[in-house]
Amino acid sequence: MPPEQRFVPRFAAEPAQEGLPYGRWEQRLTAEWLKACLELEAGGAQELGEPGAIAWYPDRTWHGRTYVPASTLTSRGYELFGYVSYAPAGVPDDEGKIEVADDPSGLYAWADYTEETAERNPDWSLDLCEETIGSWRGHAGAVAAMTLVWGRALVGGGRVATAELAGLAVDQCELIEERFTLIAPDDYRGDLLEIALFGGRGQELARESLYAGEDDLEDGVTEDGSAADDAAEDKIDANAEVETDTDDVLTNGDHEGEADPSGGKENR
Repeated sequence: MPPEQRFVPRFAAEPAQEGLPYGRWEQRLTAEWLKACLELEAGGAQELGEPGAIAWYPDRTWHGRTYVPASTLTSRGYELFGYVSYAPAGVPDDEGKIEVADDPSGLYAWADYTEETAERNPDWSLDLCEETIGSWRGHAGAVAAMTLVWGRALVGGGRVATAELAGLAVDQCELIEERFTLIAPDDYRGDLLEIALFGGRGQELARESLYAGEDDLEDGVTEDGSAADDAAEDKIDANAEVETDTDDVLTNGDHEGEADPSGGKENR
């Protein structure tokens, strides 16, 4: 086969290993995430109201951390969104058997809010959230923002969601209760992520860019993609502080830990 023209990380994250959280595990994740939600108001956010039932999304694991996104509507009409991440329990041996069966450790929760909800925007076909969780350095120092994307299909018949960079599929996820989670490189050498929804026969049902309406960035991209590279670095720099017990920065796939979030809701 000829060499790849676009050298980017593809399908870097493990597919979902578990179903949606339930039972005691769901209770543990809920308690952790709601603490992060409460910190929003403590940090100066306006009164958001009481959170409703939490919708959990498929888990994805990348660089030794498992991410379980979440969202919920509040009594005042806001949407809370975010994720819980942790170091998964157990280390598989060469035969796929678990050698160590300890509990997941290093739980970290992040949350944000928005008033732009799917309920207020009936024209949306996908309801998307995103947050940068690391970076990947490519050719000539160009930097891609490794991005956690989660959402739900607002049109029926969806089977698989994909993340595409310049027409190249870089991740995909089967829907669970109309929800999906992706981890993919974004904002790399002028190329920006698009999320697509496909039906059981491979027909495209919906497609949205994470940057819908942000024409300024596209207008400023140079031929070699330097403007987008700068935007990716800015996006990563804004997430450089660590909020985990390990005090490590998750950058370039070299260290475990969590990036300090700076907001990331992308609604459609």
